[in-house]
Amino acid sequence: MNFSSNDSLARLAQTIESRKPAHGGDPEASYVARLLHRGPDAFLKKIGEEATEAVMAAKDLDCAGNSEELKGKFVGEVADLWFHSMIALAHYGLSPADVIAELERRAGTSGIEEKALRKAQARDASND
Repeated sequence: MNFSSNDSLARLAQTIESRKPAHGGDPEASYVARLLHRGPDAFLKKIGEEATEAVMAAKDLDCAGNSEELKGKFVGEVADLWFHSMIALAHYGLSPADVIAELERRAGTSGIEEKALRKAQARDASND
């Protein structure tokens, strides 16, 4: 990820943070404030909806051809998914930087190895 992408995510995270009810976000004037005011059920439901829409848009690319219109629809759905995920991150006191740090930690590790390690850690935690 380049710096402009990181900067864009950081700016969006700051905007979302400023919309928190604790920072004066007005649920009547701001979609983000409204979702945060309604609580986790509201924004987590949106994450599920947006994930489904992203999958369906990707399937359209697979089935209906690789047109610029379908690519744009897929990108738009992924943007919606990221946006709503960022609202959840803010709610839980996290930021895109935390996700980027985790991706960087995983860099160079096989996805298969990473998954096995997480399973082993979960198993160890449940045995404690």
